[in-house]
Amino acid sequence: MFIMRLSSSVFALLCLMCEVLSIALFLRGFFPVPVKSSVSSKSKVSDLPAEPLKGSGTNSSESPGPVFRRVVILLVDALREDFVFGSDGRRFMPYTRQVVERGSSHSFIAKARAPTVTMPRIKALTTGSIPGFIDVVMNLNSPALLEDNLIWQAKNAGKRIIFYGDDTWVRLFPKHFMEQDGTTSFFVSDYTEVDNNVTRHLDDTLKRDDWDILILHYLGLDHIGHISGPHSSLIGPKLTEMDDIVKKIHAALISKESEGTLPNLLVLCGDHGMTETGSHGGSSEPEINTPLVLISPAFRRKGGFEVPGVLEQVDLMPTLALGQGLPISKNSVGRLIPAVFEDLSLRDQLRFLQLNGHQLSCLLEDNNPTFHKEDGYELFRVAEKSHGSWMKLYMDGNTSEVLGNMGKKVLKQYLEALKAMSSALSKQLGKYDMYSMIMGMILVLQVLILLLLAMPEALSREAVVDIPLAASLFSLPFYLLCLLGSALHVLICTSAGGLCYLCSLPWVLVFTLIILASALMCALVAMAARRMPTSTKTPTKGSGWTLSELDVVLLVGTVGHTLSLASSSFIEEEHQTWFFLLNTLCLAVFQDVCRKYFREQEEGGEEESFSSFSPAVELGMSAGSEKWLALATPLLTLTCCRLLRSLNHTGVQWAHLPDFGHWLNSGDHKMFLSLLAALSLALIFLLIQRHCSLVSKIALALGLLGVYSYRAAVGNVLFPWQHSSRAVSKGTVEARFVYVFVLGILFTGVKDLLRAQLTSSGGDGGRLKSRGLWEVYSGVVLLVALLFRAHNLPTLACCLLIQTVMAQFIWKRLHYDAAQTTIMHYWFGQAFFYFQGNSNNIGTVDISVGFVGLESYVEAPAVILTALSTYAGPLLWAFHLLCYLTSQRHRAVMGLGHGSYCFALLRSIPAVFYVVLVTGLRYHLFIWSVFSPKLLYEAMHTLITTAVCLCFTFMDQDRSGRL
Repeated sequence: MFIMRLSSSVFALLCLMCEVLSIALFLRGFFPVPVKSSVSSKSKVSDLPAEPLKGSGTNSSESPGPVFRRVVILLVDALREDFVFGSDGRRFMPYTRQVVERGSSHSFIAKARAPTVTMPRIKALTTGSIPGFIDVVMNLNSPALLEDNLIWQAKNAGKRIIFYGDDTWVRLFPKHFMEQDGTTSFFVSDYTEVDNNVTRHLDDTLKRDDWDILILHYLGLDHIGHISGPHSSLIGPKLTEMDDIVKKIHAALISKESEGTLPNLLVLCGDHGMTETGSHGGSSEPEINTPLVLISPAFRRKGGFEVPGVLEQVDLMPTLALGQGLPISKNSVGRLIPAVFEDLSLRDQLRFLQLNGHQLSCLLEDNNPTFHKEDGYELFRVAEKSHGSWMKLYMDGNTSEVLGNMGKKVLKQYLEALKAMSSALSKQLGKYDMYSMIMGMILVLQVLILLLLAMPEALSREAVVDIPLAASLFSLPFYLLCLLGSALHVLICTSAGGLCYLCSLPWVLVFTLIILASALMCALVAMAARRMPTSTKTPTKGSGWTLSELDVVLLVGTVGHTLSLASSSFIEEEHQTWFFLLNTLCLAVFQDVCRKYFREQEEGGEEESFSSFSPAVELGMSAGSEKWLALATPLLTLTCCRLLRSLNHTGVQWAHLPDFGHWLNSGDHKMFLSLLAALSLALIFLLIQRHCSLVSKIALALGLLGVYSYRAAVGNVLFPWQHSSRAVSKGTVEARFVYVFVLGILFTGVKDLLRAQLTSSGGDGGRLKSRGLWEVYSGVVLLVALLFRAHNLPTLACCLLIQTVMAQFIWKRLHYDAAQTTIMHYWFGQAFFYFQGNSNNIGTVDISVGFVGLESYVEAPAVILTALSTYAGPLLWAFHLLCYLTSQRHRAVMGLGHGSYCFALLRSIPAVFYVVLVTGLRYHLFIWSVFSPKLLYEAMHTLITTAVCLCFTFMDQDRSGRL
């Protein structure tokens, strides 16, 4: 039998690559296609239904004329409802509050749907549809919007549209605007020029009469939120600036009013809100609640403040469409805002409601095979008949009170029908591509089973895995499975009508996928059959390995955490699970230290022959005192972890409570934050410099000084001679100063790694490789220090401190093997992911770090820096493991293979479990608010782990006889 031998690291890397492919296929099928009309064309006036008449020979298919002459949409990015309707609105937006309380206006709280990021929200506002959750990924590169939308309808009707602001609109609607000036929305460090670029056009535009719709998208408030949160001292002046804009536009529109013309309309709204940390993307109340203020002389003046009503954000689209005399977009799930049209004649009101109901009923027919059983659909048909009876009396000239009461009854029936149909359509976000999901699920399950079957070989002393290539690719079952898979694909494609993703791919790609699935299945069967004779033996890891107490803790903890993901509450508060597991691990290690140093007879002459650095010796302490340092290490780790838990509250239940990070970031404690940041940077230097050459030590010291200078430049910390909180600059020069030293240290490390490849001497090559890795690690630490917020620098310092003491007094002294060390590194990496303030909510992703040192938005570095900052914890611990295992020169090859395999297995278990879980819970109430963000995090974490295993494979140099 032809067998291919792979090193454990190469085998793990190939498995993870297959898993990434499988998860990508699953994601493509899981994130549903949004509800859309089966007709791809746009709505037309000629397609409007006739006005329901009975007893009359004339039918009218025309829509009532426009209600408003001009419309100005003032969209303030990240405008929370309390910024207008709360105490902040009364304090910083006095003119807007006066209009809301006593002006001709209507006020509402418009609820946005997750994901609460800009591009999906713009799509919702212009199409009336609910974008799919995957649009959060597309937010970085918005394609042109091809489906029916308000902007296209307005342009097609000859409306002249002007736009200034976020260039996402320009990308979504190319060639739609008569005049435009787009500003990048991703350069969050700028909150001044980004708004001035909009305002500078305002005076001239308001004086002109050559436009019908003016759209202004202000970004400064959102950028301030990302930089310093919703309670920053910068928020008030920005809200006041927006209040002045409202006043200017309102005054200009009033001055343009004239007798005999239609009134104008000013719309003040937000696309989404922001959390207490200034981020957005999830479904918490501060993120989804946005203000909607409609101001027009067409509305009756208020006599006092009224509690704003609550509606869906998508309701604005059909209201604006009919208010401008335009057809409603075919894919809209919104319903008219009745208050906007309450001063019109009853006939016009009923006609508007009929048009909205007809559009919703058509969309319901296209997306629900049992539409006729829906309550809303039946109510609409009843209302339409009642409308016809009312029209008969109206056309006959009946003016009695009966006509008015009957009309109000019909209006109420229409409103109930619209509410029911809109709710039914909103719940049906889309249709899952089950074919793609099942194929992706089968592949990830096969990869996990393959990893489990290969465990004895992958964790052996040779660290190699034998793959039965002949049974996988040259056996009769393989060919039969390929034929069966091809037949099933043809059957599914012909029965599904080509609606699934796999059916739209070229046959070569699909057949390659079928071959992969068939080969994996045959390999699994062959490997399982090979294990059968030895299945009754005790599992081995190396030789003579048995489960210790620590192994039981690691095994039970990993499996227990995976099973806990079945609950939405455990997903929201997953950090609590990792904090508990970390505490348990520290106690298990403490027990191991006590047993080895105080219960067992110490062997004489036991010295650390493979470590060139001993803290006890350098401090002038005796070798015997190291056992006390080892005893103190778990306790020190527990103390650090407890302090870090108080630094950033994360999750959902307690995220709103003030934490130590909030206290540090308040203006009154900037001096304390400055001192803490300086001490953290000094500790980082002391812990990292010991592995570096003299040149790298100097570069590291200057780089960390540059980190502090950058934070002082942006106003986070103070220099000793700086007595005001005024920012010296935007920090671009200081950040680039740090980047120079990061590149210098990385270059030095890479140079040593390349020299190690060319060195024939094994000892010299190993030392060069180890030193090169540590220097590359130092460069990564310096880059992370630059990206971390000032209050998070203690997190990085504690991370390095724990790594140092655990490496010297626990992993080396207690002789933990590579598998145990890898699992502990993985646990620490996961815990530090949450210590940073991350969660399973997209709103905690800090996108501002993607623009450190940049003067404009550049997509590639922005994405890389954001990913590096978000996953800094897992990456730093994985990189430290690579450096640590490489430094163990007597078992480096075996250790690297074992480490890579354990990383792959630890990542595959929760990924597979979660893929199966979300498939079963795809109709769960929290599928979009809780499970979908977690699925995206799992996918990204798998991709990061694949990159880590690629580094392990590259450093695994002893590949003689292996691939």
